[in-house]
Amino acid sequence: MRTTSHPDFSDSIIIETGPNPQACIIWLHGLGASNDDFVPIIEQLALPKNLPLRFIFPQAPTRPVTLNNNISMPAWFDIYSLDRDLKHDHEGIEASERGIDQLIQTQLKQFDSKKILIAGFSQGGAMCLFSALRYPKPLGGILALSTYFPYNEKEIAKFSHANKNIPIFMAHGEFDEVLSLKMGEETREHLVKQGYAVEWHQYPMAHSVCAEEVVDIAKFIVKTLK
Repeated sequence: MRTTSHPDFSDSIIIETGPNPQACIIWLHGLGASNDDFVPIIEQLALPKNLPLRFIFPQAPTRPVTLNNNISMPAWFDIYSLDRDLKHDHEGIEASERGIDQLIQTQLKQFDSKKILIAGFSQGGAMCLFSALRYPKPLGGILALSTYFPYNEKEIAKFSHANKNIPIFMAHGEFDEVLSLKMGEETREHLVKQGYAVEWHQYPMAHSVCAEEVVDIAKFIVKTLK
């Protein structure tokens, strides 16, 4: 039975790059991080002045994470295993999804749904894939960075038709020691098999974001939101 509770993200960091923003990017941080983690990327992206954007950085709730010896940390959901065929924290994932849905709903008062892009790194990327691909209205795009899909291929087949054609940017480090390159590649392959168009990038880096990747992210943002 689904619970009705979800994070309210009232402590989200909101930054606008200019007056009258034309679109919105909701950016989800990684496991154990905080919502100011990706704030510096706004300046690094060097987006055109004629594309003012609203960036929203929500904060994941703090909870014990099974895979990390039950240590409490900011997490979108609990992690029992990184094996997609084993047990998953369905309740935690869906609770965070409802919180993200509420964030999107709030932004729909100002933006068309296709002007809202969902981005995420690591566990935040897993959450953004899950939330955006299940959302009932067409969104502007997905930035899934150094991540994987938290369920198996059968779950991907159940996604919303509204976002069947959503632009998806996936990037992964070749030397990622946290979430292997293979995990990212398998997620891409599952999505492509289900008919999604995935723009794939890989870089000679570990579990991080590199300068070349930032340039590619900026190009994707401009292409999808302008």
